[in-house]
Amino acid sequence: MKAVIIENYGGKDVLKEAEVETPKAGAGQVVVKLAATSINPIDWKLREGYLKQMMDWPFPIILGWDAAGVISEVGANVTDWKIGDKVFARPETTRFGTYAEYTVVDAPLLARIPDNVSFEEAASIPLAGLTAWQALFDHATLQAGEKVLIHAGAGGVGTLAIQLAKNAGAHVITTASEKNAAFLKELGADEVIDYKTTNFADVLTDVDVVFDTMGGDIQKDSFRVLKANTGRLISIVSEPDQEIANAKNIIAKSIWLVPNGEQLQAFADLMASGKVKAIVGATFPFSAQGVYDAHALSETHHAKGKIVISFE
Repeated sequence: MKAVIIENYGGKDVLKEAEVETPKAGAGQVVVKLAATSINPIDWKLREGYLKQMMDWPFPIILGWDAAGVISEVGANVTDWKIGDKVFARPETTRFGTYAEYTVVDAPLLARIPDNVSFEEAASIPLAGLTAWQALFDHATLQAGEKVLIHAGAGGVGTLAIQLAKNAGAHVITTASEKNAAFLKELGADEVIDYKTTNFADVLTDVDVVFDTMGGDIQKDSFRVLKANTGRLISIVSEPDQEIANAKNIIAKSIWLVPNGEQLQAFADLMASGKVKAIVGATFPFSAQGVYDAHALSETHHAKGKIVISFE
């Protein structure tokens, strides 16, 4: 099968097309023929070598951890899925990712693609959507009526987090540029703070939950707006300062996504009913050049919604 691989760490020019062995389904697994995958910052951070201590893998490495396509092979002991099913998933984190024509997925991690959702839309959801879901609900235990601040609302994770939080009955505040304000209000944001002209920490107080997708000074300033004693800061980029958290008696932690088919199916059900929609901001073809261009866009940190790779 064709795959886009890396044989060493480096810039975008290390991405290359190669013929690799088509995977086989083991017990409890299926093989998915990919129709689309998507780009996440972890892809190019790993490509650059930033995560090599955490993921000490031999080369070649196939990047990518979003799968959408059709089941082409079913392994032993798989009873809920059959060849031809349209599925999407965030597979386990291995060196055999989804920048490839076929990928193996553990059956419990699969979810069905709703009839009203395209492969490209489905591919945009798993990693970003599960990240948002787990941050807001598993870790922050966001409740109806609470105020949540979602940083970088126009990004891949942010656009989904806004919709999930609004659907859960929260008052949703987000930071973004003015050009994206109307778009984010359509998604469900109650307040959009223009980060180019306003420091959110100067205008917000008594926030229940902060979803930190930025780190650095933005994370530090986020402590200022949280309610003492009951506030929760959940970061997906860096470990928050526990001294500040303890002084304010609040929860502050960094999280790492756990692949979860049941949560992804719940997400799919929200999409099927129109309560949440995928935001695909750009699509590139499946090739070394297509992935190169997609990584380049992702690295700007200014992509709107998700960046998708289409195999069609």
